[in-house]
Amino acid sequence: MKSMNNFRTEDMKKGGVILIILAAFPLVQLKAQNPNLKPNMEKLNAYKIAFFTRRLNLTSQEAEKFWPVYNEFQDRRNSILLERQALNWNINQNELNMSDKDMIEAGDKHVSLQVREAALAQEYHKKFREILSPQKVLRLYQAENQYKLLLLNEIKDKPIIKNNIQKRGLGREPV
Repeated sequence: MKSMNNFRTEDMKKGGVILIILAAFPLVQLKAQNPNLKPNMEKLNAYKIAFFTRRLNLTSQEAEKFWPVYNEFQDRRNSILLERQALNWNINQNELNMSDKDMIEAGDKHVSLQVREAALAQEYHKKFREILSPQKVLRLYQAENQYKLLLLNEIKDKPIIKNNIQKRGLGREPV
């Protein structure tokens, strides 16, 4: 029974992480809509550039080629993620009223978005290999995960996020 409790705890933690990640993606859209967020987003972007540049140990020539390609990749990936977020929101709002046909279409759309994201990753993996050494390409993928974890750790300690996690029961141990 103890292992089942650990399983539930891990699932809840993963669910909380996924919710936080999904909650962070609208910031991309808000940046353009809310001028008050612009300084914070610029600071966050500068921090990300420094973090990745340091982790990848980019030369100035590599950085000059890498960042435009990586930013294009991020923009295209964020577009897919926003589509997925809208799809999930629509399903959550309408699931009880959806016909089987609607559910099949939503499931097909979900898989289609996953396929598009995988194809995008494959396309840009090739582009990154043209710019960076194989070692730095692997460091890039590690840096992306490290950066997400770093942001999640900072976000989860913010009072408003911490309160939301506790309200939803995502931070509690199962009874």
